[in-house]
Amino acid sequence: MSKQLLDPQGRHITYLRLSLTDRCNLRCFYCLPKGAKNFTPPNHWLSFDEIERLVSAFATLGVGRIRLTGGEPLVRPDVTRLIARLTAIPDIDELSLSTNASLLAHYAQSLKEAGISRINVSLDTLKAERFTEITGGGELQPVLDGLAAAKRFGLHPIKINMVAMKGINDDEFSDMVRYCDKNNFTLRLIETMPLGSSGQKASDHYMDLSAVRQQLGDEFNMVPGVMPGGGPARYLQAVDGGLKVGFITPISQHFCETCNRVRLSVDGVLYLCLGQEHSFDFKPLLRGGASDETLQAAIIKALELKPAQHDFNQQPGKIVRFMSRLGG
Repeated sequence: MSKQLLDPQGRHITYLRLSLTDRCNLRCFYCLPKGAKNFTPPNHWLSFDEIERLVSAFATLGVGRIRLTGGEPLVRPDVTRLIARLTAIPDIDELSLSTNASLLAHYAQSLKEAGISRINVSLDTLKAERFTEITGGGELQPVLDGLAAAKRFGLHPIKINMVAMKGINDDEFSDMVRYCDKNNFTLRLIETMPLGSSGQKASDHYMDLSAVRQQLGDEFNMVPGVMPGGGPARYLQAVDGGLKVGFITPISQHFCETCNRVRLSVDGVLYLCLGQEHSFDFKPLLRGGASDETLQAAIIKALELKPAQHDFNQQPGKIVRFMSRLGG
């Protein structure tokens, strides 16, 4: 089959975000609220064999970037064993991981040895009490220790994903830039998305990042820049090319026209867009004896469902699901 996977808008799909679990050891209110239940039962999770088969089918069709997500992917038992298997798949150009870093001090060396090439770490504050509040009881120090271990064992680049929240952490952007500059991390600021409510709505703290981009650009003498990778961030960088700050703006300046990604949940459902309901369930095929060719044909068929853009602006609150289920 062709190694050019196209959607109805002619966008080249090269990037799969793969959720290894919808469970997490933190409870960030915008992702997995405190008291959340109804997790996917383990017998509904795709097995390592099923994940490897499906990722191989995507790779055969030209999807070369795989990002492992959760929930928190490091709570999945034997995760490094799966990573080593995925690393060995031909045509996978990059295998990366998104994590909250609370377990990273333990896993950093084995992740590097298994083949993880880069990591993204969710970190919304450098203040310990505020971290505990945002994460529903988590502790900041294990995250900082995890980041130090990642540096020590050569995971690079390390990107810090900071969800920008009005009235919660909007006084910390400059401090986070300085922290990332000191540690040779890349900071990405992210707008909240209206994916339903859970007591405290993420949309209540939404910030348009346009003014923040201007402020940080002036404060740190940055100019427009670029950074390799398959994500949607638009970057500023220091004149010397060192410090880089990205801005992910799905609401104020969406990037749907260049969307190159799809998301696979832990139970085998492929989601074609965060802001739409379009999906395709691969588990029946995987557990029904489908051939590799049938899986590849199903992927091509599923891509026909990918919409032109999300409806966050037109119909805020339309999509009600936890981000932990989709892996962000």
